[in-house]
Amino acid sequence: MAETACDERPLVFEDLVRWFEKGSKPADQWRVGAEHEKFVFQLGSHQPVPYEPNGIKALLEGLTRFGWQPVYEGDKVIALGRGMANVSLEPGGQFELSGAPLETIHDICEETGSHLQEVKVVADELGLGFLGLGFTPIWARDQIPVMPKGRYKIMREYMPKVGKLGLDMMFRTCTVQANLDFGSEADMVAKFRTSLALQPIATALFANSPFVEGKPTGLVSSRANVWTDTDADRTGMLDFVFRDGFGFEAYARYALDVPMYFVKREGRYIDVAGRSFRDFMEGKLAELPGERPTLKDWADHTTTIFPEVRLKQYLEMRGADSGPWSRLCALPALWMGVLYDSAALAAAWDLAKDWDIDDHERLRADVARLGLKAQVGGRSVQDVAKDMLAIAREGLKRRNRLSGGLVDESGYLGELHEIAESGVTPAERLLELYNGPWAGDASKVFEAFAY
Repeated sequence: MAETACDERPLVFEDLVRWFEKGSKPADQWRVGAEHEKFVFQLGSHQPVPYEPNGIKALLEGLTRFGWQPVYEGDKVIALGRGMANVSLEPGGQFELSGAPLETIHDICEETGSHLQEVKVVADELGLGFLGLGFTPIWARDQIPVMPKGRYKIMREYMPKVGKLGLDMMFRTCTVQANLDFGSEADMVAKFRTSLALQPIATALFANSPFVEGKPTGLVSSRANVWTDTDADRTGMLDFVFRDGFGFEAYARYALDVPMYFVKREGRYIDVAGRSFRDFMEGKLAELPGERPTLKDWADHTTTIFPEVRLKQYLEMRGADSGPWSRLCALPALWMGVLYDSAALAAAWDLAKDWDIDDHERLRADVARLGLKAQVGGRSVQDVAKDMLAIAREGLKRRNRLSGGLVDESGYLGELHEIAESGVTPAERLLELYNGPWAGDASKVFEAFAY
């Protein structure tokens, strides 16, 4: 995606649309990229970890022994690359693996396991641990160190102007995501609509953040709730996706009207927060007078949009709390099973096709509070989740991608089936521990659920 515009003429709207279109791939080239974030904490004290000394920088540098190559911003190492995978930092030091595009869930789980083993080797030497939760359970926002990345400084200053919880999103949340391909505009539309409608079902299944600053919040996903008051211009359920005529053009128009954060030039982030990409295309940005964007600028801009499903040159599933190692492979398995089999995709859309725009928005808010007990279209989310998982399981079985042990991919859904059958979210299990053996001490999660 490091594509640049032709220097002979300025970008026009059709160039932006074509950039999305270029993501289309034949089915035999479809892959899945898995991402997950985790909190880094100091063993013993359970405190957050600074960039340096003996913190995030040392963790990044320590991973280079495994063949990871450092990526710098100025003189600071802020990411790592190895092949098509990378390790990066969220604003508060949340440690993220963005995996390579891989063909099967077996491959994804192997990649994820290898990464977690590598980081644990280095972290053990530094006295650090990792926790997969949707929201940090005990830390106050002002306790959390700020990572030295230019784009985050710009976002940090802009967020309080457009929502109450944007800084919590930046510094106190972690997610697990999956990125999936599409074959054509029509295929993109079908996958976007289905996955966006069902994203709150995934939110409920993965809900794993009931605590803020050591106390229960009354929510099962404090992370999902954060997104309801972060920045209305760039978040939400995108009602236009469900309207007739949706396609690459409609998403490009939407993205064009999302205010910018930055423009990157020669490794430096230029603050243009709140400015219009349309003005940029006309050479009217006061910060870059007369300068017009490249397709790389457009690609960068699309990364600053945060709906529940995001279109780039693939589709990003963004609705799930981070969790334990055992659930990191389940999220890409769920979406691969639903979206990469035509019969499964059609059946999944049947679950949600009669929901209206109000249903989508209400459901997004309700699952953060009620999890699988929420209702939509006259049904419980628990029942919809059971159906969705059955559809995904059959989709994975029909794919018939076998591991070395001749096992198909449907087994990765096992923990989600247990959650759906019980109707009890991971967050509610944490609350049972908090109200029982933990005796009201949320910090016990660092000992019970660290990687």
